[in-house]
Amino acid sequence: MVAVYNKELLSWYLITLKLRETVQNADASGSPAQQHQHQNQHQHQHQHPSKLQLLPEPLQVMINGDERRREELIQSPANPQESEWIISIKERLERASNDDVAGSWSKICIYRIPHFLRDQAGLGDDKTYIPQVVSIGPYHRGKRRLQPMERHKWRALHYMLKRKRQSIKLYIEAMQELEERVRACYEGPLSLTSNEFVEMLVLDGCFILEFFRGYTEGFENLGYERNDPIFAMRGMMYSIRRDMMMIENQIPVFVLEKHISLQLGAPNQGRLVADLAIIFFDPLSPIDEPLTARQMNKLESSLHVNNSVAFHPLSDQSGLHCLDVFRRSLLRKGPEAVPRHWFRKWSRRNLVVDHRRTQLIHCVTDLKESGIKFRKRKTDRFWDIKFKDGVLYIPRLLVHDGTKSLFLNLVAFEQCHLNCTNDITAYVVFMDNLIDSAQDVNYLHYCGILEHWLGNDAEVADMFNHLCQEVVFDINDSYLSKVSEEVNTYYNHRWNAWRASLKHKYFYNPWAVISFLAAVFLLLLTAAQTYYSVYGYYRPPN
Repeated sequence: MVAVYNKELLSWYLITLKLRETVQNADASGSPAQQHQHQNQHQHQHQHPSKLQLLPEPLQVMINGDERRREELIQSPANPQESEWIISIKERLERASNDDVAGSWSKICIYRIPHFLRDQAGLGDDKTYIPQVVSIGPYHRGKRRLQPMERHKWRALHYMLKRKRQSIKLYIEAMQELEERVRACYEGPLSLTSNEFVEMLVLDGCFILEFFRGYTEGFENLGYERNDPIFAMRGMMYSIRRDMMMIENQIPVFVLEKHISLQLGAPNQGRLVADLAIIFFDPLSPIDEPLTARQMNKLESSLHVNNSVAFHPLSDQSGLHCLDVFRRSLLRKGPEAVPRHWFRKWSRRNLVVDHRRTQLIHCVTDLKESGIKFRKRKTDRFWDIKFKDGVLYIPRLLVHDGTKSLFLNLVAFEQCHLNCTNDITAYVVFMDNLIDSAQDVNYLHYCGILEHWLGNDAEVADMFNHLCQEVVFDINDSYLSKVSEEVNTYYNHRWNAWRASLKHKYFYNPWAVISFLAAVFLLLLTAAQTYYSVYGYYRPPN
């Protein structure tokens, strides 16, 4: 049996039933008179059945089912899962829009190490990028192993306030004014509250300056005991210095400038902060020439003079943070670096991460076989490499326990911060190409170019071979590109290789030279004897 009905009539009945249910619910909570009226209406409906009751039973069941479904749809959205998904997408888009509006990416200068650098093969330890003794800044604040140093930060703040007879409120108010500007220097959202962030700036800024000034002026002159466990010239100093050179363990330099301005009672002390940082981090330098006593005395005397003139050539700006200041000092020490304006016209500027395309030159062993000589260049700029007349002049490089961490953090900073050059990266890639094995390290040590304090030559070779893995590097935009091209041109000339092979085989020691000359002399005598014998045969004497 097929039930035929009018769709408009069904819709009208469904709406009527919904209204009736609403009225019944309202009457149930109304006055007794209203309840009596509701009962009379109910009896009247039983006496006079509605049109729905007159329909066939299957059609009544279908209509009742449609009514229940309609009520469910009215109470809930059409598709709950799709609605929640769309809402989440809109929230993420709004969050992304807020990130672009609220923060400027150009202000970021303190970065988190990218995973492609942190997880590169061969590192195998956490001491390269993660501080082991002290946390500076928000990234590693609160870690359990770094908590013992927190009480010494409070000690440093106490000694400084006591020595200067100042109120802590002065520094808190100064850091509150800088909070928004400092937050913009860090990458990603920070979980610290405003009070926690300001407290961090006060403690870390004071802690750093106490070390800077204590290392230069003497911790005893600042009021610390001679046997102080932290603020003394001991082994802890090296670990703290190494941690303060990590890219994730920094605070902006302008925070330190504000601190020292409050301590000295004089503004514009940015150059002084840069000079103090350079002296403090000088023992980490790969240059085998420490700062002279004259430079140290000049800096110490400048602490008591307002508007002092810095002895170090950081003339354009004081730097972003301590790592950037030290990087500038390595690259700007002495005369200016040669501008990089040599490019191959027929090549494209390729940013590559493939090691097959970052090969600037061949290793030391191969270059020796082609006749290239290695000489130590006398300069305080470890990156200033020259090539002339088949001789590669390389400044002396000192490799110690902190060299690996220093180079990796400098390279990571150049990879993340686009407003700086890639000079450190170019130098590290160049040395990585030169050193392939322990034999290469041994020969550079023999030439006086490389000095190391590690266990053996193989450790030095392994360190350089893992410094630039997964590094994006422009092989054409490098200050060493011209030197590499000259070396490769000399290496590819066959006559140079033949001449070098002759020298290695027959002129490697004085006895070999004597033997070679004797053999040549005997060969000449034999040739002369043969000549005169033949000549006498054809033209005998009269």
